[in-house]
Amino acid sequence: MKLKQRVVLLAILLVIFIFTKVFLIDNLDTSAANREDQRAFQRMLAGLRVALEPRLEHTLQSPWEIAAQWVVPREVYPEDTPELGAVMHAMSTKRIVKADVGYKGTQLKALLILEGGQKVVFKPKRYARDYIVEGEPYAGYDRHNAEVAAFHLDRILGFRRAPLVVGRFVNLRTEIKPVATEQLLGTFMTVGNNTCFYGKCYYCRETEPACADGDIMEGSVTLWLPDVWPLQKHRHPWGRTYREGKLARWEYDESYCEAVKKTSPYDSGPRLLDIIDTAVFDYLIGNADRHHYESFQDDEGASMLILLDNAKSFGNPALDERSILAPLYQCCIIRVSTWNRLNYLKNGVLKSALKTAMSHDPISPVLSEPHLDALDQRLLSILATVKQCTDQFGPDVVLVEDRMTLSHL
Repeated sequence: MKLKQRVVLLAILLVIFIFTKVFLIDNLDTSAANREDQRAFQRMLAGLRVALEPRLEHTLQSPWEIAAQWVVPREVYPEDTPELGAVMHAMSTKRIVKADVGYKGTQLKALLILEGGQKVVFKPKRYARDYIVEGEPYAGYDRHNAEVAAFHLDRILGFRRAPLVVGRFVNLRTEIKPVATEQLLGTFMTVGNNTCFYGKCYYCRETEPACADGDIMEGSVTLWLPDVWPLQKHRHPWGRTYREGKLARWEYDESYCEAVKKTSPYDSGPRLLDIIDTAVFDYLIGNADRHHYESFQDDEGASMLILLDNAKSFGNPALDERSILAPLYQCCIIRVSTWNRLNYLKNGVLKSALKTAMSHDPISPVLSEPHLDALDQRLLSILATVKQCTDQFGPDVVLVEDRMTLSHL
């Protein structure tokens, strides 16, 4: 063989060797990441059942201090939370020392201060579990049980971006009225034998109060995020106009995602992938009302999209509002870790996991069976949507590797 031929052959072999090595390393890395996703899923399943009991691992700290230390830019709580049950027990049982009207918004809520100085948001029960909210997907009052279910779904999906929520029964006469501000107290009334209040909000009306069963009111309490983590509000790029006959651009422009990708903070960092995750989350719970969202301030797009205010969910199990998935099917990208988690939850695992996660809540059963069944059906729709994307663009384009290290130091 001539020298020139030998050199060419060696060059070809070298190129093949390099590509083979890169391919093997990439596959090994992907395989390792997938194995870690599988292990994380198994850890989640093992820790699903949260018994609400007062025992703390760190007895020198209050449950509020422990929960505050969990918060970092990409998580509200860590994967390993042995004190989660104790914090939620405190949320559902600690004495209420002050009650006020809720922070500004469209829906009825109350701001409570619990013993130890912890703020929580109380949302009252407005509907029975089997009540069907007809009309637009964002119609009706807030659903307190939806907040509880959404928090546990956040745990199951491995996002950990939703503040802690737990159900609670409160005695309006003995627990709330004695510590209520004049502004809140002025909205109390008696309807028949039931104590009621209508609060202060955009849609709050004296003619539409929330009523207890006698004096006992069922509701949800959401843990207020620490004040050292101030929030910044953003308009959701796929938000609705809420005006009859007026469509948002994303509703008629199929190339809308390309425009979003050119604007901050969606042109770099994790925010666009967070939007996709949130679309998956919202579609599963039936929430078509995320017109705005919150992140931590001065984050330059690096902090998570915080899953706040999930109460316009689980209204109609028969309604699958596909437009909620618009960020997914218009952008055709999704995190590999999210894709893996969704696949692990097939074949009834999602429904079973959520039932287990909510089983110890004080207001259990949190959801009716039709809503639980709807979750499994909607999951199949999400998986089919991603498959359509991979068929069109290929998995290398659609499935995005984005695993960020989360520090709790």
